[in-house]
Amino acid sequence: MPNRPADRWILGEGQSIEWNVPEDRNLPHSDFIEQSGRLVSQVVTYRVDADRTLSLHRSLAWPTLRTIPNDTHASLVHHYSPEIGPAISLNEKPLGPITVHMITHDGLMTVRGTTDTGMDVERVLFPTTEHRATMEKWTLRNAGNTSMLLSIAPLQIVDYARGCYGVYVLEVSHDAPARISLDPGQALTFGVTFTGHIASDPPLHLDICAEEEKRRVFVSSLQQALRLETPDPILNQAFGMAKIRCAESVYATRGGLMLGPGGLSYYAAVWCNDNVEYAGPFFPFLGDPGGNQASIDTYRIFRPFMGPDFHPIPSSIISEGNDIWEGAGDRGDAAMYAYGAARFCLARGSRAIAEELWPAIEWCLEYCSRQITPDGVIASDSDELEGRFSTGKANLSTACLAYGGLRSSADLGRALGKIGAANEYDRRAAALARAIESYFGANIQGFDTYRYHAGCDRLRSWICLPLCMGISDRRKGTMDALFSPHLWTPDGLATQAGDATFWDRSTLYGLRGVFQAGETEKALHYLTAYIRRRLLGEHVPYPVEAYPEGGARHLSAESALYCRVFTEGLFGIIPTGLDCFQCTPRLPMGWDRMSLQSIRAFERDFDLVVERVGKEINITVLQDGQTVSDWTAHPGETVEIRLPA
Repeated sequence: MPNRPADRWILGEGQSIEWNVPEDRNLPHSDFIEQSGRLVSQVVTYRVDADRTLSLHRSLAWPTLRTIPNDTHASLVHHYSPEIGPAISLNEKPLGPITVHMITHDGLMTVRGTTDTGMDVERVLFPTTEHRATMEKWTLRNAGNTSMLLSIAPLQIVDYARGCYGVYVLEVSHDAPARISLDPGQALTFGVTFTGHIASDPPLHLDICAEEEKRRVFVSSLQQALRLETPDPILNQAFGMAKIRCAESVYATRGGLMLGPGGLSYYAAVWCNDNVEYAGPFFPFLGDPGGNQASIDTYRIFRPFMGPDFHPIPSSIISEGNDIWEGAGDRGDAAMYAYGAARFCLARGSRAIAEELWPAIEWCLEYCSRQITPDGVIASDSDELEGRFSTGKANLSTACLAYGGLRSSADLGRALGKIGAANEYDRRAAALARAIESYFGANIQGFDTYRYHAGCDRLRSWICLPLCMGISDRRKGTMDALFSPHLWTPDGLATQAGDATFWDRSTLYGLRGVFQAGETEKALHYLTAYIRRRLLGEHVPYPVEAYPEGGARHLSAESALYCRVFTEGLFGIIPTGLDCFQCTPRLPMGWDRMSLQSIRAFERDFDLVVERVGKEINITVLQDGQTVSDWTAHPGETVEIRLPA
């Protein structure tokens, strides 16, 4: 059973979490969070000491200011120490340190506190939505009984860097007055701006209040779409946060819009796992225009590498589309593409887009068929972990993704009237399912589950993938193995039994797969423990990539995978056509109702409501407040829902 550590954070008003610092007896504490806009990202690291004083520094990444050599990690990154900021005096004496009362995350980061000199201080940190700049809004309020004279020293810090596009200018400035007198209760608001630009470009002059409003409008638009409503506010809030992290991480590059995982390392590039497999199938449900366009741009950018020689497609296309990375060989990337692109096309609901991407999907499935081994599975050099753990000559991940790609491509083919291709893909999928059972099915460490590859005698987290693809031959043994002490840890699934390394991506796939296998109560129990740790624990508020590698960075595609635990796992939505889907809701025993409001998939905007009616489940689809589909089903039963035009 998962451990239940103490929460450091609580749910706040609206879509926020709060850290009430005066009530925290476990100080000092430090954490970091990434925030992103179209042309910039920043990682804010903050620490509150035992006396509740704050230190804060930030690292900025500019995805389109490319450095030399222009490789995967060539986004310009600059680190700013805690001392970088406005020098403020009060009545001719230093303002003094801020004693923190509250820190809030709600798509922006807000720090509230006071100084010993009688000033209330609020600092709001956020990236701009469309500029190469991040900003911090300072508000100083006179909390005393007498007038106070504020003096703010000029701030104009300039650094230079050199890159592919010339000299880059990095500037820090503020727009505060030099001196101002504040009567009791009066406040001063000003902005500190961190910018980067090519030297030949004009400098930015931004209004702090206008830029903050743009950020809040963007966050609000995300919270209005695809709203999760369950009896558990923690799950709801984590879902809302995850929408922000995946949608904010779409960057405007010279090669089109690109979802960047982030972490001060991965920007202005696309990958067959993060972009194609993880986030692409989710964005149509959210309906964010940037996310949908970034997915289309990603699927398109791989197409020129699908040649008649059937050379493996690159694992990633980097440097704003100007170069490729193939360092891990074939990771099963064609299987990732076929699965992700087919799922995206179905959920996007656009015949034109589906027809455009269909040849690429066909190419990837043909590539996979050319890698079939004598045992009937799919050979690949490695998997998405790129050799960090052994994969043999054929691994379970590549085989399952190819199977999922065949099944969804068959559905897409039927939707496009390509019946012959659809029937052939169904035939191949059935053969591959039999081969997966024959080749990978095994007793590993006492569990009737799957070996990850030939010769692998230790449990691996990716044994969850057959469940996610609807293969249930070893359902019980696999679930028992996933939640055994061999694999389950307080941070979710260990990558391999006996190893402390974890990657949230496999945990999120695993939880989704257990929901899809019908073990609702077990899945919910472990999901609740996992997400409480991520949302209210020591490192918040998003799912993370990996640890110890990367230090549990808030990479963006993991947040898309968290949302898919609900859309595909809890609600059981599997697109089967351009206007239809299977729905197998798993309403937990303690819940009477759950819903997804304003689903934007299939070029519609609709609500899906699941309610308990006696021993049955009622499934209602509404558009514009009107019921367009209504079903009564047994728990675990699948219904086919077609949306009206």
